[in-house]
Amino acid sequence: MESLLVSTLVVAIAEIGDKTQLLAIILATRFKKPIPIIMGILVATLANHALAATAGYWVADFLSGAWFKWAIAVSFIAMAAWALIPDKADDEEGQSAGRYGVFVTTAIAFFLVEMGDKTQIATVALGAKFHSIFWVAAGTTLGMMLANVPAVYLGEAATKVVPLKYVRIGAALLFLLLGLWQVAELIGLLK
Repeated sequence: MESLLVSTLVVAIAEIGDKTQLLAIILATRFKKPIPIIMGILVATLANHALAATAGYWVADFLSGAWFKWAIAVSFIAMAAWALIPDKADDEEGQSAGRYGVFVTTAIAFFLVEMGDKTQIATVALGAKFHSIFWVAAGTTLGMMLANVPAVYLGEAATKVVPLKYVRIGAALLFLLLGLWQVAELIGLLK
């Protein structure tokens, strides 16, 4: 249960202001069809984050030494720094759906844009930390949906509710706490 809750919280906060959330706003503004956009986000996130959690799980299986656990701690701390950097939407993300429709366009765009994104990398790290594919993928997918469904329905107004600067700071603090938690476990403070 801890892996589900932590994964949900980490990704929900990290996703706010992220390029995939900006993509959700662009698609919602352009197509004005929230249900196919939301379903496309869900399918893309399930596929992407299941692969990422699986990668983290396997990596943890093969690399289980103390140095790997230190690498996980450092990766969370690096994610804290990365979370402070604002994302910007790419110009190509708002192009027309073409012959594939809103759902397929959204699913493909989200899957591709999420590759190498901080939430995907966080999912790999969470899969390694908790050694759980299902609960991590479920949590990170839930976190993505919690952040992106309101963005689809509220469009540009969603980015004005809370200044993104403060959201990025909150996400950075959360990643930093996860990194420090891992360090504390490694040095024996949390046994």
